[in-house]
Amino acid sequence: MVNNISILKNITILYAEDEDALRDITLNILKGFTKKQYIAKDGLEGLKLFEQYQDQIDLIITDVNMPNMNGLEMIKKIKVINPNIPIIVTTAFSNTEYLLEAIDIGVDKYILKPIDMKKLLQIMGQSLLYHELKDLYIDKLTNLPNRNKLKKDLDENSNTIMALVNIDKFSNINDLYGEENGDELLFQFALKLKNEFSNSTYQIYRIESDKFGIVTKDHSIELEEFKEKCIKLAHEIEDNSIKIAEHEIDINVTIGIATGADAYKFSQRVISYAKNRLEQVMVYDHSFNIQEDIEENIKWVKKIKNALKENKFRAYYQPIVDSQTKEIYKYEALLRYIDEDGSAVSPMLFLDIAKKAKLYPKIIIVMLKEAFELIKQKQKRVAVNISFDDIISVKTRKKVFEILEENKAHTSLLEFEILESEQIKDFDAVIDFIKEVKKIGCNIGVDDFGAGYSNFIMLTNLNIDFVKIDGSLIKEIDQRQNQQVIVSTIASFSDQFGFKTVAEFVSSEAIYNKVKEIGVDYCQGYYFEKPISFEEV
Repeated sequence: MVNNISILKNITILYAEDEDALRDITLNILKGFTKKQYIAKDGLEGLKLFEQYQDQIDLIITDVNMPNMNGLEMIKKIKVINPNIPIIVTTAFSNTEYLLEAIDIGVDKYILKPIDMKKLLQIMGQSLLYHELKDLYIDKLTNLPNRNKLKKDLDENSNTIMALVNIDKFSNINDLYGEENGDELLFQFALKLKNEFSNSTYQIYRIESDKFGIVTKDHSIELEEFKEKCIKLAHEIEDNSIKIAEHEIDINVTIGIATGADAYKFSQRVISYAKNRLEQVMVYDHSFNIQEDIEENIKWVKKIKNALKENKFRAYYQPIVDSQTKEIYKYEALLRYIDEDGSAVSPMLFLDIAKKAKLYPKIIIVMLKEAFELIKQKQKRVAVNISFDDIISVKTRKKVFEILEENKAHTSLLEFEILESEQIKDFDAVIDFIKEVKKIGCNIGVDDFGAGYSNFIMLTNLNIDFVKIDGSLIKEIDQRQNQQVIVSTIASFSDQFGFKTVAEFVSSEAIYNKVKEIGVDYCQGYYFEKPISFEEV
């Protein structure tokens, strides 16, 4: 009877019919072919059922002439909620004027009364072509066209302007309020975009979990006009919370805008560029050299992978001296890439790329092994940086402790510096790590203190041996009174709680004298020595 009868068994329908006898007969047949049926006696009841069960309903069959609310009025309201839901209209031959109106509001399937059940089932099977396309082109949560549809539309129409709208740090919302509230926020956000950008002029897409696209349909819209509209949207979102249940959730967005056939690709690139520069809205411009940056990133990913295979990473060691005596107390192991010509390349050029490419955990292992070589061969105390991500990674942490166990006779000369600027999110994990490494005999401290997230309460909760004061507070301390006050406070606080202080970026005698005067215990910087190779130590 129907070619795709197996697919019919997987669908849920909404059937609205006011004639009792016809409804019962049709329903009994539909029960044998479909998974589930919601039944309405008029349009108003049908609308309420759709509002309640819209996520389940795959197909609507409705009469036109019904009390309370006729089928066409019901369809109009349902189309506002989900413009893509397939609807089959049943109508008497004498009601052809209704049929014309049905076509006008987007109904593309109909069947005349009296209903031929074979014909109805065939039409339902044809409508399931939409059901397959729905998964391919429609986002289930928001009922917006998805990334596949966006790419298809851009291929067919390159003369357009596109904005990529990214909800900043959306994962934090899921963590704070739960995924159910996060999904509701996305749904409400989609409605807000629809309200701000009219359907006749713009098309809205949901591209990824927290990314939405806005594409111009009207080619008379100028780029500057579109940008101003996006800026207005960003400000309105920033100024107005989104209410979800009893919660008022504040969000911010970053918007990247691009034009032409490559609008999607370039809007993705410019949105990252905008975030790095703390811009809410930015238009892609070829002068940004984003393509060159990408090519450079790709080049460095290959270099990093080869360096790990071919042992091209080395530790260079910068002395840390006693502030009073200027005698070397320990060395900090600093990563260097050894280039083809033998030159040592600073990690400033590649460390962030290594982290984004998930290669950094392998680098910390290299640095530990290098540090132990210096400790074993030259009996020097060495500090190694470790990130919060390294500490919470089960695989990396396991490897770190394996290396510590292999070198347990020398761990008393190894120190770890936790990169505090990365924001410690799980204090229990860090406290546990500190406890374990101190058992093995290592000292441990916090690096970059005073940058960004720093707080003194954190220091008192961690059983550390030292705190390294961020270089941004040191490099002009001889000239800036406010930096002197901050560093003096850190030094006094640390002294009271029993851990030592280290000042980095000590690059001149004047800076050294000021740091010494304030009472910082140790100094590090080019005034004493640049990072040097293993052979030079």
